[in-house]
Amino acid sequence: MAIFDPLERESTPSIIAGKLRTAIGRGQIAPGSQLVETELAKELGVSRGPLREAMQRLTQEGLLISIRNRGLFVITMTDAEVRDMYVARTAVERAASELILQRGGKDVAARLLQTVQSMKQAADRGDLDAMSEADMEYHSTLVAAAASPRLTRMHNTLLTETRMCLTALERRYPDPHARVGEHQAIAEALAAGDPDLVGRLLITHMDDALDRLTSGGTPEAATA
Repeated sequence: MAIFDPLERESTPSIIAGKLRTAIGRGQIAPGSQLVETELAKELGVSRGPLREAMQRLTQEGLLISIRNRGLFVITMTDAEVRDMYVARTAVERAASELILQRGGKDVAARLLQTVQSMKQAADRGDLDAMSEADMEYHSTLVAAAASPRLTRMHNTLLTETRMCLTALERRYPDPHARVGEHQAIAEALAAGDPDLVGRLLITHMDDALDRLTSGGTPEAATA
């Protein structure tokens, strides 16, 4: 009887897809940009075969769009797409929270509160980039803690789309500490084992961010 499971190694296309996903999310590859295969292969130092597979993955995820006779392009996020993305994010994060609470949420809440502390420190010094990174880490940690590979895969794509939206905004935070409080409240509700409160807080948190990201809201305090 085998004691250990075989080690899983990340494939080259998966690594490339991750690098492209990060670059798209951070705005290093801008919305609407065309991905030129020869240029990317040279820049990444890879052959075109795994690069094509990686781009196909991002096309399936919805981050790239193939236009007949023109090539592959990074998507642009309309208000309708942003709303749909937040509907999906809310569903994924609520499902993750329910799974976490089935096992008890105190350990996860403790990790989330550590990230909240990083957010607070960033807010105190007015470092909005660091605050955004901590914000993304918070939501990634939440979903990863559910130990559902499918929820994590879906969430990774949704967070990339979230980053795309945030990068496009002029980041003006009149009171970034208010956002810190929202994240802290969700973590504390997890620690208390209150699924109804967690659900309500997640919905409120997502609705507020959506209002600020779409044309009907004010972008100055937008975050994840």
